[in-house]
Amino acid sequence: MRKAIVIDDSRTIRRILAATLGELGFEVCQAENGRAALTTIVEARNADPISLALVDWNMPEMNGLEFVRALRADPRNAGMVVVMVTTETAVDQMVTALDAGANEYVMKPFTKDVIQDKLRLLGVLE
Repeated sequence: MRKAIVIDDSRTIRRILAATLGELGFEVCQAENGRAALTTIVEARNADPISLALVDWNMPEMNGLEFVRALRADPRNAGMVVVMVTTETAVDQMVTALDAGANEYVMKPFTKDVIQDKLRLLGVLE
């Protein structure tokens, strides 16, 4: 089973995204900030690697942009698909996230269909 991580400081958003990904066939783990997510990704690397991350921008300790930059700094994470799921709607922020290594960008509020469409666009879903 493909494995994904949902990274958001909102428990509610994590649950919604985890349920959506679960319905799409993913085993899902969760983290409340980028630092915790990086630890989870490293721990899963050898046994059952995580192939998809849905990450919020605004979080304590390590925000989503810092997470994407740290993730992409390690070449072992090059194949991981990263989707920013955030309330940040400015075009310059979207460009910044994509330049940092995010593969796609979803603005909150979102629907299951939007998540599904983005994952299809990225080749994660058929």
